[in-house]
Amino acid sequence: MPVPDPVPRASMKQRFWRIFRLLALLSAVVAAIAVVLVTRGEGEIHVSLILATALGVFFTMLLGTALMTLVFLSDESGHDRAAADYTEHKDTE
Repeated sequence: MPVPDPVPRASMKQRFWRIFRLLALLSAVVAAIAVVLVTRGEGEIHVSLILATALGVFFTMLLGTALMTLVFLSDESGHDRAAADYTEHKDTE
């Protein structure tokens, strides 16, 4: 079965940035929820704890979702199939 041509690079970049913007918004919402949950406790909470929680949650979510987006787009582009076909062919020689 012939491998389809990979999707043009420019359209993949556009799709990645569109998805990335949505995921950045999602990460900001999750970070805001985390800050609200941290500040609900009793007692005094330092600003540094709130800032560290917000930044930690935001960047962790952003990194994880960006990497999963890249995996998804890489599979969809056809490059993974071409690499798999190449390694299977190379192993049989």
